[in-house]
Amino acid sequence: MKILYLVHRLPYPPNKGDKVRSYHLLRHLAARHEVHLGTFIDDPDDEQHLPRVRELCAGLHVARLHPRIAKLVSLRGLLSGEALSLPYYRDAGLRAWVDESAARIGFDAVIVFSGVMAQYAPPGVRRLIDFVDVDSAKWRDYAPEHAWPMSWLYRREFAKLLSFEQRVASEADCSFFVTDHEVALFRDLSPGVALRLASLGNGVDADFFAPDPARLSPFNAGELPLVFTGAMDYWPNVDAVSWFATEIFPQLRARFPALRFHIVGRSPAPAVQALASDLIRVTGTVPDVRPYLQHAAAVVAPLRLARGIQNKVLEAMAMARPVVAAASCVRAIAAERQSGLEPADDAAGYVERIAALLADPAGADAAGRGAREFVCDAFSWDAHLAGLDRQLETTC
Repeated sequence: MKILYLVHRLPYPPNKGDKVRSYHLLRHLAARHEVHLGTFIDDPDDEQHLPRVRELCAGLHVARLHPRIAKLVSLRGLLSGEALSLPYYRDAGLRAWVDESAARIGFDAVIVFSGVMAQYAPPGVRRLIDFVDVDSAKWRDYAPEHAWPMSWLYRREFAKLLSFEQRVASEADCSFFVTDHEVALFRDLSPGVALRLASLGNGVDADFFAPDPARLSPFNAGELPLVFTGAMDYWPNVDAVSWFATEIFPQLRARFPALRFHIVGRSPAPAVQALASDLIRVTGTVPDVRPYLQHAAAVVAPLRLARGIQNKVLEAMAMARPVVAAASCVRAIAAERQSGLEPADDAAGYVERIAALLADPAGADAAGRGAREFVCDAFSWDAHLAGLDRQLETTC
């Protein structure tokens, strides 16, 4: 099939949550179909990866997005009455390329990754939308964490973006979300709207994320490392490590003097950089996250403002390490306790479960092996994306 694939951020390298999913979707489609990709680059460092993306595509258009300028442009939404996310991702060059390509090629289907990219979908073509999460609900969740006027702006974005998502979903042949819970949430937020929805789970590349005895540790001898990984300019991650560092880590440190907390990920926000100390290391970008995961005593994902299947959790499990994560993230993965993924609801729960792992290294290693076995069995990318293949040939 000739497929137009619209993605809000260059789907390579797979170094953050949305790019992991969009890359594997691209790779899956390119192995079976002729793919024409329209996307944005919002990080100049990604320019070096364009040759790899071109290898997978029959056609490619990349629009350059400058986040600071785009934020100012997005304020036009206050005048137009639309969600600010839409003008943020609006580009005349991308629109012209889509229109010209649609007329010249005659696409069999368009696959939209992230709802905001639906504004580019050509009419009259079979349309599948991968919302991943209910993005509008994230803005609703952010509002209580901020003072006015940002709280007002976030509530407005929730309402406006939800209205756009509902219209897009009602017009699509099928809309996907990462879990059944996200599907149910969108239905609950959209009473009376005719929708064709399905869940399409995340996977993990268990061949890449695999322990290797030859892989050296990045930690100092004698320390007991706890690790968090993720893009550190993403607000839910910033909130997670800030809360963990102030409310949980000191309690654990009092019981385990060798304990150190490592925050591993690109673009640490000022609030994250401020956490750096002799006991808390903020790495910034690292060439390879696997050594940090493999040699961690445990991996933590204390996310208070995120839902759905977290790639960072799957990757840590594939690296055969035990993970203590927000109960909502554990439910999304549908893992049993013996899988090496422990749920926690509050600071006391994190302290209890992490302390139990630290006090029993052999048990922690066994839990990690169980974690890898679980994700290898349950989270193959090709198995999950087979659901997309079925929807390309039929309706939900």
